[in-house]
Amino acid sequence: MATVSFEKALKKLEESVRKLEDGSVGLEEALKTFEEGIQWSRQCHGRLAEAEKKVEMLLKQDKEELSQVAFDLGDEE
Repeated sequence: MATVSFEKALKKLEESVRKLEDGSVGLEEALKTFEEGIQWSRQCHGRLAEAEKKVEMLLKQDKEELSQVAFDLGDEE
């Protein structure tokens, strides 16, 4: 699975969840979908971790002190 943008990985993860929740697939397909969902989840987590590191670097102040700022993603439903 190639690395994709956070937004695309999140969309794929949401599709996997919907597919599993609607119960329209058999056991084998559900397992495959679950496995793909886990992979998409890991990609999302990785992209968020990268973004967090970049934000922390941008917020560094003199003498390696770090300002912590609350970051609200909000609900995007």
